[in-house]
Amino acid sequence: MNRSPALTTTLPGEKSVPARILDILHAVWRQLTINKKVATGSVIVAIFVIVAIIGPFFVSQTPNAISHVANAKPSAEHLLGTTDLGQDIFSQLVAGTRNSIFWGFVTGLAVTIISMVVGLVAGYFGGIVDDILSLLTNVFLVLPGLPLAIVFASYFPHGEVTVALAVILTNWAWGARMLRAQTLSVRSREFVTAARSCGESAWRIIFFEILPNEISIIAANFVSTTIFVILAIASLEYLGLGDFNTVSWGMLLYEAQVGQALFANALWWFVPPGLCIALLGAGLALINFGIDEIADPRLRTEPTLKRIKKKLIHQS
Repeated sequence: MNRSPALTTTLPGEKSVPARILDILHAVWRQLTINKKVATGSVIVAIFVIVAIIGPFFVSQTPNAISHVANAKPSAEHLLGTTDLGQDIFSQLVAGTRNSIFWGFVTGLAVTIISMVVGLVAGYFGGIVDDILSLLTNVFLVLPGLPLAIVFASYFPHGEVTVALAVILTNWAWGARMLRAQTLSVRSREFVTAARSCGESAWRIIFFEILPNEISIIAANFVSTTIFVILAIASLEYLGLGDFNTVSWGMLLYEAQVGQALFANALWWFVPPGLCIALLGAGLALINFGIDEIADPRLRTEPTLKRIKKKLIHQS
């Protein structure tokens, strides 16, 4: 008995799903490279990433090495001076760049993946699945994020993993809610209906039909989440909830606070890590603004400061 060929959503002359995804990514990349905000932000972030990768190999002193020269001012031997224990601040800053960026991006990626899965599944299936996931999302939206993260990080052993888990637990709901709303709109379009009629599985429709149409939202969500994650991790470490044996920007600020660097007027101790956090956040924010302009061309003709003012008024 001859079997009829399996039905697929790819018509003759039409590109396959992986090819369409590659075309979308290529178009997004082309738009990103010509956007000035994204280009500027990418350069800033790339500098920090390069320092994080190769910087520790060019630092001559060990970050946690204790010397007899304590509270020294910046000099040729110690570019950013030393701590109250005689540790070289520049070496700690470079080593802390790797840890801060690694945990910031990994935690931001984890938050984005959880938000993406919950939002897509809730928006596509609807019904009882949507009700349960929406209830769970609303619960975490109501809970105060940073205080809950502080309690979580205080209860468990201090360390980067604990801090990362605390941030993931308290920050996935915002992205999930946004992606659920977008999925509710996309699932009723013709190409999704056609895929469903051709017998495609629900998971294939979600990840190969709906997901490519939400890449810009997911990318913006990842960037904005990473900004908040880096600030949240630094805040928790500044409160003394990090690993005391690990060097990071947040732990540098914590040690500067404990060592009373502000009262000693040791600006070289706490200004550099704070400036690094601000610059990295600014670079990611520029990328986020650029992605918004690519996703919504109307924003390209509106001044950035005016757009920020509108957002602040809307949020208030």
